[in-house]
Amino acid sequence: MKMTIKTGDNVLVIAGKDKGKTGKVSAVIVDSNKVVVDGVNIITKHKKPRTQQDKGGIIKKSAPIEASNVLVICPVCGKATRVAHAEIDGKKVRSCKKCGASLDKEYVKQTKKEAKKAIKASELKGASLKATKKAEKVEEVKEVIEEASEKSASKAKTSAKSTTAKKATSKTTSSKEETKSASKSTSKAKTSASKEAKEEKPVKKTAAKTSKAKSAEGESETKKTTKKSTASKKETK
Repeated sequence: MKMTIKTGDNVLVIAGKDKGKTGKVSAVIVDSNKVVVDGVNIITKHKKPRTQQDKGGIIKKSAPIEASNVLVICPVCGKATRVAHAEIDGKKVRSCKKCGASLDKEYVKQTKKEAKKAIKASELKGASLKATKKAEKVEEVKEVIEEASEKSASKAKTSAKSTTAKKATSKTTSSKEETKSASKSTSKAKTSASKEAKEEKPVKKTAAKTSKAKSAEGESETKKTTKKSTASKKETK
């Protein structure tokens, strides 16, 4: 099995406990499809001195990791990329999937210019896409603001209508209350007038009785006086 990663490549770890770390490939194990990256997957090993000149102790070193957990960093665009293949001067060369530059140090200079042009074109495309996205977002925000303003205007209109309706209802209720109070006052006046009239009737009756009694007494007195006068006339005769 051919390895797409070679010694001396700068790589990015994309899986495992050391995910996100970068380092240089110091060794490639083709049989087990593993690579050794400096500063990645560090282990400690206890070493015994074999001779008097050897120094024993605890040694830290980097252990091999799976080659599938690593991506090559392109020397031109500086991005972690998968490995593609291209032909340069009749030779098969590893190239970057993103910018097209060669990953082999021998052919980097030949592909560097074209790779830079491709990077610029991709950046321009990305900038134009960002600008269009920003414009779309601005338009969406404007639409949202317009909808909100329309909703607020409609709410204001409805609130104004409700306030006018409340005022009208309050006026009608006040007029109703006024009419009720007026009717109550008139009814009270009528009842008081009827009571006064009832009270005045017996007074008038008593006054009529007294006047009748007085007239009867006057008549009796006149009769008595006439009788006396007639009696006196008879005596004189």
